[in-house]
Parts: sequence; structure tokens; C-alpha cells
Amino acid sequence: MDAPSLLADLHIHTISSGHAYSTVAEIISAAAEKGLHAIAFTDHGPAIPGAPHRYFFGNLSVLPKKEKGVEVLRGVEANIIEKDGTLDLPEHYLQPLDLVWVGLHIPCIQPASPSLNTDALLYALENPYVDGIVHPGNPDFPIDEEAVVLAAKKKGKLLEINNSSFITRRGSKTRCREIAGFIAAHGGLVAINSDAHIARHVGKNDRALQLALEAGIHMEQIVNTDLRKLKDFLRSRGKKHFQETGFF
Repeated sequence: MDAPSLLADLHIHTISSGHAYSTVAEIISAAAEKGLHAIAFTDHGPAIPGAPHRYFFGNLSVLPKKEKGVEVLRGVEANIIEKDGTLDLPEHYLQPLDLVWVGLHIPCIQPASPSLNTDALLYALENPYVDGIVHPGNPDFPIDEEAVVLAAKKKGKLLEINNSSFITRRGSKTRCREIAGFIAAHGGLVAINSDAHIARHVGKNDRALQLALEAGIHMEQIVNTDLRKLKDFLRSRGKKHFQETGFF
């Protein structure tokens, strides 16, 4: 069976994250050149050193909703800053966004036991505005992988397989493979993303996609293989982006 084509990249950083190197315009142009149908700008929440102030996320409505044929989703990679799942952006900033990812990052929170790390993710999933968890295979934060997979499935939220992790987070591949195996066994929704920090990496997902398919994850589970599938997911989460851009 041919590998599915990923038509959307839902985890991309601009220069506003402080440690990324491309502008909004450069990323949109790269996405259009690569034939992507949708991208999500998901700069780091304000607890990461160098990240933008919360006002930045309140002003994301100025971004185009569609440019050069590419649907542009306005999002955030918010940081979990407490073991009770507290995030570094208040809910009134999260509510208008098209996509809210959350993740565990040093130095925003320090690694703890697998039980406490797991609890932080499970509590964050309780937030009604959180749409999914980024790089849950991060080896800095060991978790009960099956418990997180089951919780995300129950709530209809995404788990990410992050292509950049195989380069920047040593030891991620083994954990990502284990998580992918649980997703294949239990079901649930997956996004396979680049986590690009420069325009030329937008849409780069080869390692993550191969791992997902080898683990037995089905094409139907991957929300960014098809624009209608992405639309249906966002609609299930109460998002309005595709209503506003006229996609049916």
C-alpha cells in the first residue's frame, strides 16, 4: 500500500518563537511550493525563553485565513507549567484559536516521575480548549504511554508523532514507536507534523510517517492526510475556520 500523502502540517514555528528562523510569509510560500493544503502556525507559549507575549496570540486574527491556496490555521504550542495541567496562556486566549497544542518543555516545567508527568498531561487534556498533545514521546518526560493514548482517544483529541523529535530529542524514536503501537491497538487520532523551525522543513514528515505506518496506524486515523478529515476534526472541536473560509 502506498504511503498516504500528508496535505497539512499542523505544527510550525515562526521567528516569533525566538529560536526559529522564518517569517509567516516565507512559511506560507514554502507550504504552497510543496503543495500543502493547510498549515498551522503554532508558536511557543510565553513561558519558553524568547517566546512572544500573550498579546501576540490575542492578535493572531490579523493573519490571513487563506493565502496562496493554503489554509492558514492560527494556533499555539502552549506550555504546561504546573503538574495540575495549568498552561501558560489563559483560556480566553485559547478559545479563539484554531488549534491548541500543549506539551511538556524544560524549563517551563521540570521532569518528574512517570506518574506525575502523566498526570500533568491528563489534567491538560481536561482543558476544553486543548486539541492535542505534542511530542508525547519526549524522553525527558517519561509517561504512562497507554494511559495517555486512552485518555486522548476518549476525549477525541490528537496525539502527535513529531518528525523533528528524531533529530532534536535523542531517544524519542523508541518511545514514539511504543506510543504509535498503543494508538494502533486502541484507536484514536494522530497528527504527523514537522515541528518546523525553518521554512525548508515545512511538510517534512518522512521519519514520523514511516514509524506510524510500521506501527500499524491506519490512514483513517491520521487527520492531516485529507483536508476534509481535518475539517471534520476541527468541527468536532467547535472550531470555525473552515466555515469562515467557505470550505465544504
